This record gives sequence, C-alpha cells and structure tokens, in this order.
Amino acid sequence: MNILLVYPETPVTFWSFKTALKFVGKKSSEPPLGLITIAAMLPAEWNKKLIDMNVRPLTDAHIRWADYVFLTGMDVHRASFEQVVRRCKALNKKVVAGGPMVTAEYQEFSGVDHFILNEAEITLPMFLEDLRKGQPKQLYSTAEFPDLSLTPIPQWDLLETKKYMTMSVQYSRGCPFDCEFCAITMLNGHVPRTKSTEQFLAELESLYRFGWRGNVFVVDDNFIGNKKRLKNDLLPALVQWSQQRNYPFSFLTEASVNLADDEKLMQLMVQAGFDHAFIGIETPDENSLAECGKKQNRNRDLLSSVRRLHRHGLRISGGFIVGFDSDPENIFERQVRFIQQSGIVTAMVGLLNAAPGTRLFRRLKNEGRLTNVWSGNNMDGVLNFIPKMDYRKLLDGYRSILRTIYDPAEYYRRVITFLNDFQIGLKLPRKVTLTDLRAFVKSIFVLGIADKNRKYYWKLLGYCLVNFPEKLSIAVTMAIYGLHFRKLVERI
Repeated sequence: MNILLVYPETPVTFWSFKTALKFVGKKSSEPPLGLITIAAMLPAEWNKKLIDMNVRPLTDAHIRWADYVFLTGMDVHRASFEQVVRRCKALNKKVVAGGPMVTAEYQEFSGVDHFILNEAEITLPMFLEDLRKGQPKQLYSTAEFPDLSLTPIPQWDLLETKKYMTMSVQYSRGCPFDCEFCAITMLNGHVPRTKSTEQFLAELESLYRFGWRGNVFVVDDNFIGNKKRLKNDLLPALVQWSQQRNYPFSFLTEASVNLADDEKLMQLMVQAGFDHAFIGIETPDENSLAECGKKQNRNRDLLSSVRRLHRHGLRISGGFIVGFDSDPENIFERQVRFIQQSGIVTAMVGLLNAAPGTRLFRRLKNEGRLTNVWSGNNMDGVLNFIPKMDYRKLLDGYRSILRTIYDPAEYYRRVITFLNDFQIGLKLPRKVTLTDLRAFVKSIFVLGIADKNRKYYWKLLGYCLVNFPEKLSIAVTMAIYGLHFRKLVERI
C-alpha cells in the first residue's frame, strides 16, 4: 500500500502565528501529531508520505502516487479539507477521513469513502482488518474510550522538522470539567486517561534521539486533569529526565486555572521545564461563568491566579469569550481592563460560537437560535447563533476589545506589566542560536525601523535592558507576536 497522509491548510488565525513565523524562518507553529501517530498504527511494510499543506503544497503527483489518502482536520480546516476531497475524487483516489471535525458531523461531508471516527486506537484496527479482507465499510465508530497504552510513538521521520517552531506530544486525553461550549468531553470524555510515565518518557526520548531541541507542546485537553498522578509519578520522573539531559525541551501545555491553587504542582512543572500554559479565562463576569458551567473559574480572584502563575515562572496565554446570554452591557470594558491588568500578552478574545456536538450547540438548536455552520475560527467576527445582546452592539463591542488590546501603546504596556510580574523559573545557561539571532535582527529592521510604531519597540527594549536584561529574549518574542496580532485584527 502507498498511503498519503494529508493535513489541510490552516487559514490565518490567532494561533497560526504566520506573521511571527517569518521572523524565525519557519512554516508552521506545530506538526500534525494525530497523523504521524496514525502513521505509526499502519502496517510497517506500507509506504507512507505526509503532506502538511502548511509547510509544502499538495500536488496531483502526490495524490496519484497513493492507493489511499488519509485526511484529518478540525473545524477551522473545513474549506481546505473539502478541497482536498474534491481533488482526490477528480483523480479517482479513495479518501479515509477521521479526526474531531468529521467525528462531530461526518454526515456533512460528501466524497469520503471511509470514516474512521472517535479515537483511532479502537476504530482504525477495525478498518484495517476489513481492508485486509477486502470488505471495508464506510463508517467505523465506537462509544468506548481507549486505554492510551495502545498509542504508539509518533512516526517523527515523516516530518520536515526544520519547518516547525515546536514539536508536539500527548500525555492525556479528556477533561474533568464540562464547559457548555467545549467539545472536549464529547470527543474524549470526562475522565482523564493518561499514558504511563514510562510510555510518555519513551516518547520524549524518541524525540530527543531524533535530534529535536527546543519547544515541545504537550497538547492535552487539560494537562492537570489528573493532578495526583502528575505530582506523584510523571513530573518527578520528568524533572529527573530533563536534568539528566540538560533540559533539551521547553514545555508548554493547556491547563485549567486551578493550577494556581497547587504550589507543589506549579513548582514541579517549572522544574520539569514547563514555562508556558494556555488557560481558558473566558470572562470576568460571574453570571456568564455560571451560564457556561465554568465552575473552576468561579468564586476566585482570577487576576491573582494569573499573577501567581506568572510569578512561579509560567507565562499564561489566555482565552476570552464575549457573546454569552448573561453578558452585561459593560462586558467589553471589563474584558479590556482584566486583560490589561493581568499582563496576559497572548490574549485570544473570540466571539462565542456553538461547535457541533457541544451542550451549547444542542441547547441553541432546541431554542431555534442556530443560524449557520461554524468556521472553526472564533475570531472571524461571525456568529453561528442569534445572541441575546443586540447583534450590532455585540460586534461593535467585540471589535473595540481587539482594537484596544492590540493597539501598540496598550499592547506594549501590557508586555511591561507581564515582564514586571513574570519570574523566570529555571535560570539555565542558554546558547544563542542562529534562529535567535535571525529573529532579533529581523525584529530590529521590521519593528525598530520600518514600523511606524517603532518608538514602542525601542522603549520596551530599553526598559527591559535597564530593569531585567535576562528577559530580553522574551520581550523581543512578545514584540514579534504583537505584529502578528495587529495584522490579524486589521483583517477582522
């Protein structure tokens, strides 16, 4: 068999970082971890090629080579996904599709020959066995959640690693919480399932031996879903593993805000090499938090939680949402005030949308308020439901948040707030790489000379050099991110 694994093109979004990636000569922020894991589940004697359309174009020659095209994607990939299916059909090639988007709404996609839904540790072997018998079905699904000991080490050799900013690994799936707008529990369940410590470290070791050094994204839905196992087992072992290899990786992940309540957990994560976490803050309004079932964020001082994380050495990126039924008229000003005071530099503010399969989707459908298909990008200025707030007022307020927080004066002010709060957790000697030098020199030309807002760039660098020169690389990175965010806001 010749198997072509295709990852669709990601449009320009908050997380694509396409403008920022140009500073370091990279094509994509992270690789398609799902596909290279699927590749490792296929028979070893099959020929496999990976085309990540974010790092190289998909040609007709690639498609003609294949016996089957394996295709995945998230909601944000819908347009590219459908285009790939059309191209495969035009060349009379069979398409096998899986992943979160088709699992949630496979009925919406035509042209796919075989759907491998849910988690592939269970459904892919079913398909492969039927294929061996010459009787593959169109649909494979399961209500079970597999043991992650079945998950193989990803096939790293399929990647063009030099074209990525980070590598990705996974430790757990599932989340103990049940936010109304989130599809995680529908896809991966309420009970966090984890790999064993030995399995996870073997995966990291394979990546280390493959030659990767730098950022590693632990892509879990909620890395701290099973805090007891983390503190008693994985993290102590990961600390030892990282120390023995002189910290080859800097880890980032996704977590819930209750991480700030656990002193030991924060310390262990930093000692293991974590320095960045994404947290869903969503909103400072208690009624809106109650509406969406975000119980882990309620009845707490969210500002203090963020600052505590920063002071422990974990830079926080935050997700924020407007458009809840309970949002008051002043929610836009309150969101801006919170973001600025928190020092969350990477603040993704999106309009609420109802992803298929979520409790929110079902509620709004029952209320007759759904309007169209969600693009998967909650920063495109489009809603897929009728909001309680006046539609024009909601959109104008949303745009006002983005214009304010990514205005150069406000953005750079927030970077300084962050730098004042943030304490570097691990003060390790770090070699300056050619990639670092390239990014710094390009930032001088693009942000310090060509940009009309260059005065803020120089003020930031001057402030940083005088007060905390050890944070200069972080400051430059945040300045580069700011350019990406400003361009994104202009598009919106």
